[in-house]
Amino acid sequence: MNYKTTEKTSRAIKIFVEVEGAEIARAYIYIIFNGLHDDPYALLEDVFVAEGHRGQGHGKEIIKAVVEEAKKQGCYKLIGTSRYEREKVHKLYLDLGFEDYGKEFRINL
Repeated sequence: MNYKTTEKTSRAIKIFVEVEGAEIARAYIYIIFNGLHDDPYALLEDVFVAEGHRGQGHGKEIIKAVVEEAKKQGCYKLIGTSRYEREKVHKLYLDLGFEDYGKEFRINL
């Protein structure tokens, strides 16, 4: 098996909301180059809103900021994943313009 690094560098960006110096919401956006496209794609990960701050629009604010950052980074798509039982999150994604596109398969290492 051979490995080769690409000239385009993948990277992570953390987007967060602070209230009185405390981080109360966050998400990571990973900008990924894969060689199949000239432009990168983005992966939305680790979306979190602290328990006492849920239902106040912070999740929506974070995801909108991630979408804008993906556009700014020149991404051709943004992928967000969620577990089956997180129906409120699924509704939020759909309300923000995401499509229910497929399944995620993973192996825990």
